[in-house]
Amino acid sequence: MSVRNLKWSLWLLSFLTVAMVWYLNLPSYTEIENFSWMYFYEYKPIYRQKFAFTLRERVTCSKKDPFLVILVASHPTEVKARQAIRITWGAKKTWWGQEVITYFLLGHQEEPKDNMLTLSVQDESILYGDIIRQDFLDTYYNLTLKTIMAFRWVAEFCPNAKYIMKADNDVLINPGNLVKYLLTYNQSENFYTGYPFLKSYSKREFFRKTYIPYEEYPFKVFPPYCSGFGYVFSVDLALRVYEMMAHVKPIRLEDAYIGIILGILKNAVPVALEKGCF
Repeated sequence: MSVRNLKWSLWLLSFLTVAMVWYLNLPSYTEIENFSWMYFYEYKPIYRQKFAFTLRERVTCSKKDPFLVILVASHPTEVKARQAIRITWGAKKTWWGQEVITYFLLGHQEEPKDNMLTLSVQDESILYGDIIRQDFLDTYYNLTLKTIMAFRWVAEFCPNAKYIMKADNDVLINPGNLVKYLLTYNQSENFYTGYPFLKSYSKREFFRKTYIPYEEYPFKVFPPYCSGFGYVFSVDLALRVYEMMAHVKPIRLEDAYIGIILGILKNAVPVALEKGCF
C-alpha cells in the first residue's frame, strides 16, 4: 500500500471513530406511547406572541363581513406564485352569491436581495393591498409563527367572517367548489376540515424536513390533524383556537400544533376527518 493510500485510510478511520463516539454519546430517549394533551398546556398565557404587524391589508376585513377568507402562507421571494394566484383562482371575489377574499401571510426575509427586476413586498402591498406581515423571520421552522399570526389576524381584524381557510401558495384551490360545499354542509359552528392525518408518527431522523426532536415532542404519534397545505375553520372555532394558542407550547410542525390545540379544546371534533374534502 502506498503512503498516500495509507494516509487516506488513517483519515477515514479517524473520521469513523469520531462519528461513532459522537453517536454513542447522543442522549438516549424513549418515545412515549400514550399522548398527553396537557403536556403542552400552561394555565397562564405565557406563549402569547407579541410580533408587530408591519404590513396589513388595504381594506379591512371587518368592513366586508366576507363568507370565506383564504389566508395563503407565502415566502417573501415567491412573487410569481402570488401573482399566479391573483390572476387565477384568487381573481374572482364572489361565488354563489358569497364574498371570498384572499390575503397572503408573510414574515420578513432574512437577507433581502436588491433586484430591481423583482417586485418588493412593499410594492406588492401598495399595488394589491393583500399582504399581511409580521416582524419575524420567514423560515420553514417559523411556519407555526405564521399560523399563529393568521389566527391572531382573524381575532383582531376579521371576526365577522364566517369561514377561514389557511393554505400554502403551491396549492390549487377551487373557491367555487369550496363555497358550494360549505353552503351545502351548512355547519357554521365548531367546523374544521381538510385532508386528514389520523395516525402520523413523529420523525426522528434529523435529515428529514419534518424532523422533530424528542425535547420538543416526546410522543410517538401525533394527534389527528388536517394537513397544513389547506384546512378550513368556522370563525367561532378559529377564535377559540387563537385564545388557546397563548396557553399551548408551539412546536415546529404547524398543522400538528393545530391538532394538539383542538385536542385540548376537546369538543372541537373535525368534520370530514375520515375522508377529507379537497
